[in-house]
Amino acid sequence: MTGAVLAGVDIGGTTTQVVLCDPALGVLDRVGVPTPAADGGASMVGAALDAVRLLLGRTPARLLGVGVGAAGVVDARAGRVLVASDSFRGWAGFAVTAAVEEALGVPAFLDNDVNAFLRGEATAGSVAGAPHVLGMTLGTGVGGALWLDGRLYDGPHGAAGEIGHVPGFGDLPCTCGGRGHLETLASGRAIAARYADRAGVPLTAREVAEAAASGDGDAARVYAEAGAAVARALLVTAGLLDVTTVVVGGGVSRSWALLEDSIDAALNAEPPVSGHPVRVRPAGLGVDAVAIGAAARARAELATVKDRVAGIRQA
Repeated sequence: MTGAVLAGVDIGGTTTQVVLCDPALGVLDRVGVPTPAADGGASMVGAALDAVRLLLGRTPARLLGVGVGAAGVVDARAGRVLVASDSFRGWAGFAVTAAVEEALGVPAFLDNDVNAFLRGEATAGSVAGAPHVLGMTLGTGVGGALWLDGRLYDGPHGAAGEIGHVPGFGDLPCTCGGRGHLETLASGRAIAARYADRAGVPLTAREVAEAAASGDGDAARVYAEAGAAVARALLVTAGLLDVTTVVVGGGVSRSWALLEDSIDAALNAEPPVSGHPVRVRPAGLGVDAVAIGAAARARAELATVKDRVAGIRQA
């Protein structure tokens, strides 16, 4: 035995990333496995559990708890997925934490994947120690989360920080059914669609980035427009909440060089009324961010329980 560990799980649409962390959130081992998204919730959690057991076999230790970050709208308190995209079968309504606790015999905790991403970056990533942060993920869609006064703020309905679905960014239809959301300009899906409209060539967002790097003007403009839209969303957040530290992750953010100039230009053209400039940082934890954030949630919850038990004993 090497001591006590926490497991962090990131259940994504394609890959499930699992990390084993020491109590200081240092990653001891990691593994990525395919997510059986078409096979239902039990299969998805089963794949994650197999990965946790694999890591424990390679690094024998006492498992303290498990944190899970999951795509979709979740009830973090009940440990259940509420709403999931149509790429997940049998995921909406699935009781994630109950299944993990029954299988492993330790406490388990559930977060939305973007909330877990922000928790990871604010705890051990590129904005560690910052008291107030907006987290944004630019992937297939656009997600957002808020870190206020040193802790995650999810709002009364669990949707605080969802900047990707705020209107005011044109009139294009969004995947959620609304129109003119940030996601229609800055997501990977939107970048691919907008380039196809301009150039008549179907490419993925990554291929559009490669085309832009090779001098394709249409590709460069699509990324520049995405960056300007992101900046506008950051300025709205700074104006409403006085939050001027931002961490950006997700697949589209890997093309940061194509976004950075237009983001900086828009932020410099109209700085926040507070006079404090918006500070934007790319994510520092890479593919581990959600899983580390999920492990951080488990650590925090277990510490709270321990403190409560200690208080009862002292009383």
